[in-house]
Amino acid sequence: MKRDDVTQLADPPSSGSSAPEAPVVAAKAMTHREVLEALSGLLLAMFVAMVSSTVVTNALPRIVADLEGTQTGYTWVVVATLLTMTATTPLWGKLADLYDKKILVQSALVIFTIGSLIAAFAPSMEVLIGARAVQGLGVGGLTALVQVVIASMVSPRERGRYSGYIGAVFALATVSGPLIGGVIVDSPLGWRGCFFVPIPIAALALVVLQRRLHLPRVTRQVSIDWLGAMLIVGGVSILLVWVSLAGQQYDWVSATSGLLVAVGVLVIAAAIYVEGRVATEPVIPLRLFRDRTTVLATIASAMIGVAMFGSTVYLSQYFQLARGMSPTEAGLMSIAMVGGLLVTSIVTGRVISSTGFWKRYLVGGALLTTVGFALLATIDDTTSLWVVGGFMALIGLGIGATMQNLVLAVQNNTAQADMGAASATVAFFRSMGGAVGVSALGALLNHQVSDKLTEGLARLGIDAAGQGDGSIPDITTLPAPVRDLYQQAFGEATGHLFLVAVPFAAIALLCILAIKEVPLRTTVDRDDEPVATPVSAQDEAVEAVAPAGTTSEEPARPTHAARYVPEEPDARRAAPVGHHRSATGEDDPR
Repeated sequence: MKRDDVTQLADPPSSGSSAPEAPVVAAKAMTHREVLEALSGLLLAMFVAMVSSTVVTNALPRIVADLEGTQTGYTWVVVATLLTMTATTPLWGKLADLYDKKILVQSALVIFTIGSLIAAFAPSMEVLIGARAVQGLGVGGLTALVQVVIASMVSPRERGRYSGYIGAVFALATVSGPLIGGVIVDSPLGWRGCFFVPIPIAALALVVLQRRLHLPRVTRQVSIDWLGAMLIVGGVSILLVWVSLAGQQYDWVSATSGLLVAVGVLVIAAAIYVEGRVATEPVIPLRLFRDRTTVLATIASAMIGVAMFGSTVYLSQYFQLARGMSPTEAGLMSIAMVGGLLVTSIVTGRVISSTGFWKRYLVGGALLTTVGFALLATIDDTTSLWVVGGFMALIGLGIGATMQNLVLAVQNNTAQADMGAASATVAFFRSMGGAVGVSALGALLNHQVSDKLTEGLARLGIDAAGQGDGSIPDITTLPAPVRDLYQQAFGEATGHLFLVAVPFAAIALLCILAIKEVPLRTTVDRDDEPVATPVSAQDEAVEAVAPAGTTSEEPARPTHAARYVPEEPDARRAAPVGHHRSATGEDDPR
C-alpha cells in the first residue's frame, strides 16, 4: 500500500478551536455493547470521585467537633479538595491529548486512594486538610478524564444517550453518599469509616478498566508545557487561598489582600503569555477561546460552579445545625435535589440524542436553577422541610439539565485533537467557580453566624467570649436558649448564602441565552478534520505515519496531534473513505 493511500492532509480548519493539519490513521468504531463495557469502568471511577465528597458531607460537623476545628476548618476540608482538583484539571486534560488515557485514569484512582487512606487516619484538622488536597489531585484527573474518554469513543449526537448513565451515577453518588456517610457516622465506625468506603470501589474500577477499556494510542512524540502548568496551578492556588482566608485571617481590604491579589494576577498573566506565545503544547490552548460557544459555556460553567457548590455544600450543615437533624436524616433530605437531577439528566440526554438539539434544555435548566436559588434564599430555621425539599428539587432539575450539556455543547465544536484540553477547561472553570464560591460563601456564613451569636448571647446576658469565634459546637449538648440561638443564626445565614448565589445563576442563564445552537454532529471527528482511510495492518499504519528515514522506535513528530492507531491487535477495520461508522457499528454513507 502506498503512503498516499494511507495518509491525507486536510485543509486548515476554519474554527478557532481546531488544531493544524496532521497525518492520520484510521481507528475502529465501537459498537453500543463495546461502549457500555468500557463505560462501566469509567462510571465506577466517576462514582468514586463524586462519592468521595458526598459521603463526607454529613460527617463534617462531627469531624470538626471531634478534631476541635472551626468554621474555617470546615470550609477548608471542602476547599482543599476543590483547590487541587481545580488547579490540576487542565493538566490532566492536556495529558489525555498526549498520553494513554487508560493509564491516566488508573493513575488518578491510585492517587485518590492514597489520599483516602491518609484522611482515614488523620489525627488533626491540618492532616485531614492535607489528605483532602491529595484526594483532590485524583478527583481532578477523574473529573477531566472520564469526559475525555467518552468523547473519544462516541460522537456528540450519540453521546446524549450515554449522558443519562452519567446522570444516574451522579444521582446515585449524591443520594447514597450522604446516606452511607450518615449511617457510618452514627455507627461505631465513626467518621473515619467514611474515608474507607471509596477505596474498594476504586479498586474495582481499576480492575474493570484494565479488562474492559481498550483505547487507541497516540503515535507521536510529545512535549509537556510544564512551565505553563506550574504557572496556572500557582496563580489559581494563590487567588483561591486569598478568597478562602480573606475576612477571617485578614481584612478584604488590607495589605495582605492586595499582595496576594497582585501576585496571583501576575502569575496568571505570565501563564497566559506562556500558553499563547511560548508553549508548543499549551495546557490550555488559547485558540479554544476563539469559539463563541466555548467562551460562553465556560463562563456559564464557572457561574454555575459558584452558585451550586458555594451554597449547596452548606445545606448539610443547615439541616444538622439549624434543624437539629442527625447525619442520616440530613442525608435523606438530599434526595429531593438529587431526584430532580436524576430525572432531567436522563430525560434531556435521551431527547438531545434523538433530536440533536440542546439549547432549549440548557436554557430551561439555567432558568430553574436561578428560580430555585431565589426561593431557597427565603428559608430560615423555621421553614417547613417540605417547602425546603421542593425548592431543592427545582435546583436539582435545573442542574441536571445544565451541567453535562454545557460540556456537550463545547465538545460538539471542538476538534478531536483538542478534546481533552477543551473538556478539562470547562471542568476547570466550573471547579474554580465552586472553590471560590465555597471559600467566599463560607467566610460570609462564618461572619454572619458569629455576629448573630454575639448579639444574641449579649441579649441573654451570657458572656460571649469564645462563642463567636467560628467554632462549631455539638448542638445537642447546649442549653436550650443557646441551642435555639445557634439554630436561628445558622438558619438565617444559610438563606443569605442562596441570595448571594442568585446573581451568579442569572449570569449563567444570560450566557446560555447568547450561545448559538449548532446541531450535534454524528461523527467523533469534525468534518473539517483530516479524513481517515483504511489500512491493511497495524504495523503498516504505524509505518505510514513515519516519514522515510525514521524508525518505529523513534516516530517522527507531526505538526500537531495525530490520529490514533488501534491498541488491540484484533481491532476492526475502519469504514471506507466517504463513510462514517456510528456508535452502533453501522456504516452511515455521507
